[in-house]
Amino acid sequence: MQIYLLRHAIAEDPKPGVPDADRALTSEGMRKLRDILKRAKGGGLDPSIILASPFRRALETANLAAKALDYQQPVITTKTLVPSSSPQETWDEIRLYKGEPSLLLVGHEPAMGLLSGYLLASPELKIDFKKGAMVRIDVPSLGPRPRGVLKWMLAPKLAG
Repeated sequence: MQIYLLRHAIAEDPKPGVPDADRALTSEGMRKLRDILKRAKGGGLDPSIILASPFRRALETANLAAKALDYQQPVITTKTLVPSSSPQETWDEIRLYKGEPSLLLVGHEPAMGLLSGYLLASPELKIDFKKGAMVRIDVPSLGPRPRGVLKWMLAPKLAG
């Protein structure tokens, strides 16, 4: 299975009285995200399922991805992609989609960086997962513990 991890694009700064989950993407974030998605689509990104954190900035990122990739299904929200989620619970969610060739997961830090290391069977691995960055990890089997292979990582500064 091809697993694509996408950190949400640049969002509004936190504001007093506004829940963190309600922060929207900025116009700069949307522009940079479109560049990343264009480059990734050219590299073969064609998810069969898109899963996203229910936080507004992640959902907006996932919906922009769906549009850019001509994805015709609804985006599926899951709490296993919120910032505090554990790699194991996200892996358990991924395993529910064992018949799918590729998944695009849209979430946050620190969860995306931790999940990357977990999928690569290197939980100590540190990844600088910038806003709007994307990584592709291929996982040959969906057993209890993943042993993925890093195929590529795309950062916003490299996509423009």
